[in-house]
Amino acid sequence: MNPFQKISATIASGLRAQSFRMQISSENLANADTHGYRRKLVTFDAAIDERTAAETVKAARVTLDRTTGEKVYDPSHPLADTEGYVVSSNVNPLIELADLREANRSYEAGLQAFRQAREMYSGLLDILKR
Repeated sequence: MNPFQKISATIASGLRAQSFRMQISSENLANADTHGYRRKLVTFDAAIDERTAAETVKAARVTLDRTTGEKVYDPSHPLADTEGYVVSSNVNPLIELADLREANRSYEAGLQAFRQAREMYSGLLDILKR
């Protein structure tokens, strides 16, 4: 198998993983003010691409954060319990923004790694043409 294809498969899987991570963080941010919403967490696993035999990463599962949201007294709210409390979201926008930023930086690093691999492979082909 072509080494460039293996590198490309590895980098592409990392880009997909970080893109999915940004999607989950965006969903969390969008629902930060939704009562009863629980923050989603994504975990990743290492895998082997069957076609290229390259080491890759994939989203293993999406789970819900087990921490509970703050209880707010609002007996007029439709989601209020029998005592008049509503459970707010357990999403901390500051943490989600930090996760988004980290995922974005990782995505950019993957793009840069792909550019460098492409330049190295292109340089090798130029040397072989001589």
